[in-house]
Amino acid sequence: MSLYQPFLNHAIPLLKERLPLSPYPIPQGFERKEAITGKGKRQETVVTTSYAFKSPKLRQIRAAHVQGGNSLQVLNFVIFPQLNYNLPFFGADLVTLPGGHLIALDMQPLFHDEAYKKKYSDPILPIYQSYLEDLPWGGDFPEEAKPFFSPAFLWTRPQETELVENQVLGAFKEYLEAYLNFVVAAEPISDDQSLEDIQNAQLRYIGYRAAKDPARGMFTRLYGEEWTEEYIHGFLFDLERYLGSKC
Repeated sequence: MSLYQPFLNHAIPLLKERLPLSPYPIPQGFERKEAITGKGKRQETVVTTSYAFKSPKLRQIRAAHVQGGNSLQVLNFVIFPQLNYNLPFFGADLVTLPGGHLIALDMQPLFHDEAYKKKYSDPILPIYQSYLEDLPWGGDFPEEAKPFFSPAFLWTRPQETELVENQVLGAFKEYLEAYLNFVVAAEPISDDQSLEDIQNAQLRYIGYRAAKDPARGMFTRLYGEEWTEEYIHGFLFDLERYLGSKC
């Protein structure tokens, strides 16, 4: 079993238990994609599998799971709220490459004012702090990315796979449970200015993530540029397409 399959095995049943889920359309050709990399004894089949759901308060819940042997394991799991809720995004980027593990886990904020921070970041800080001893700060990341993360951004580069299997999985479970509590409690927003602010904040986030997607190079090498760009803009970060279809 892949390193990150247990994360999906936990998340999907939990989501189904806590929320009224329905399928979110996955464009044709993206449900599953395979490629062969390397030569001789180093040859590996790399499989990318996509999952997607929605619920009344969540526009898109989606995962991209890449399995390519011991040296390539990726799970990108993101939840995008409906545009009439000021919920943060849930984001988990779990990456294993030949050089080691890269873990990013957060409830990525729409806004940075004190009221928003108090509502959505402060309650998560005790969870965040409880993992810092085992999962220390992962070091510098781009200045331009900083507006998209919360004070409870768990960013770490664990050396041991055992830490991923135990502490990272534990943090993922706690963050997701806390996020779903926020979702259940969330009330819809109705005033026009707030709705405009929410849409603009979501578009900024999606625009940044689509432009800077670190998986672009990997997917392009595996599956080609055309497939990759359509996967990024037509599925992974599809808000602009979604809004266009509503017009």
